[in-house]
Amino acid sequence: QVQLVESGGGLVQAGGSLRLSCAASGSISSINIMGWYRQAPGKQRELVADILSRGWTNYADSVKGRFTISRDNAKNTVYLQMNSLKPEDTAVYYCRVVAGATLQTYWGQGTQVTVSS
Repeated sequence: QVQLVESGGGLVQAGGSLRLSCAASGSISSINIMGWYRQAPGKQRELVADILSRGWTNYADSVKGRFTISRDNAKNTVYLQMNSLKPEDTAVYYCRVVAGATLQTYWGQGTQVTVSS
């Protein structure tokens, strides 16, 4: 079993920055993809960004140029640096990890990000 512990959410004014972290622990044989999704009230969960083990990254168009995803493979941790935050970035942010030979998907508990105007 894999546990994901997220941190770094909070309340920030528009234009501000936050950094999210997600540390994976437990029975991890190999982590393939680490990423962040978000879900705003009344909306579907959507991809924010993800990163493969060799560093290839993928971003939602809405966050390109403002958010940066990175990972520390030695610590099994993924980060999301969020700059120039907008009120529309307000959502619960979830960490997602794909790991193991069967590419099992694991989700974190979510962390609230609120951007005030």
